[in-house]
Amino acid sequence: MTHASAKVDSATVTLRVLPHGEGLGLPRRASAGSVGYDLQAAVSDKLLLEVRTPLAVPCGIALALPDFTEAQIRPRSGLALRHAITCLNAPGTIDSDYRGEIKVILVNHGNTPFVIERGMRVAQIVFARVLPVRFVESAALEASVRDRKGFGSSGMQALADESAW
Repeated sequence: MTHASAKVDSATVTLRVLPHGEGLGLPRRASAGSVGYDLQAAVSDKLLLEVRTPLAVPCGIALALPDFTEAQIRPRSGLALRHAITCLNAPGTIDSDYRGEIKVILVNHGNTPFVIERGMRVAQIVFARVLPVRFVESAALEASVRDRKGFGSSGMQALADESAW
């Protein structure tokens, strides 16, 4: 099935362009198969992202998300691979009741400062439906194959029995 013929549910996200974001255009996907919408730096002057120093980069937009929807801020793979630039709290979550400016917390894991310029694509935003839950307290939990095995318990090698998936 091609992307053009695939049936996909969509949602409406109301977006406000802030004065310093004017002229950048709306977030957009790089291709029909992309799930992330690129976020751009809405800066007037160049910003210097120092090594190992977090920086909140303004994107010049604010959103009103539908109820039970979150926006996730994720790094761009090209910045990560070529310059060791990533989002510090990836993925960052934007809740449906937040109405402030979208800012991306970037960190430079490289060895030299990195210049951020106006319009540079600095991160991507992905939208997801969120299931509201209610908690039911219990003295015990139902057992599972993994049970209480935690960090790294599934190992680094491929599982021998893929039928378990």
